[in-house]
Amino acid sequence: MRKVLFAVLVLLFCSSNFYAQCDVKNKVLADGSMVYYFDPAVFYTTKSKSLKINIVTDKESYFVALQPTPFPLKKEGKKIKDDLVIQLADHKEYKLTHFDTQYLENDSIMQVLYLIDNKDLEAFSKFEAVVAAINMKGTEFVRDYNFKLHKDAIMKQLACFLKKEEK
Repeated sequence: MRKVLFAVLVLLFCSSNFYAQCDVKNKVLADGSMVYYFDPAVFYTTKSKSLKINIVTDKESYFVALQPTPFPLKKEGKKIKDDLVIQLADHKEYKLTHFDTQYLENDSIMQVLYLIDNKDLEAFSKFEAVVAAINMKGTEFVRDYNFKLHKDAIMKQLACFLKKEEK
């Protein structure tokens, strides 16, 4: 009887973790459009810099949203227009087009949105992220982030969005 109770508890725990991973949030933008997103996952952190990443979608396009720390002041940060290069576990590099640079929560968070090309969606949903190269004007030139934490966050978040679209 104890083994059955234990098995049920393990299944409940595992299933709650699965559903927690698909905790999609949404917000209405100033133009009236709706976007869907996840809380950012920490991909890289040291004493001097960190990088959080999440997926944002309007149900037509998918974006990688980066939140680097430290980030440049707004005047310099708005100059960030370069594309993002991400290497996945398939050992290929993918170029994501710069879409927008935003300052959120009274300018305490900088977020840069990069568009995932539709032809690359399958790769991003199958392979972990390994390295990102970002041109951070106003701080350093190109920052390379070798991902240490939550490498599979992009995969998992895309899987949640793509699974919901299939239904």
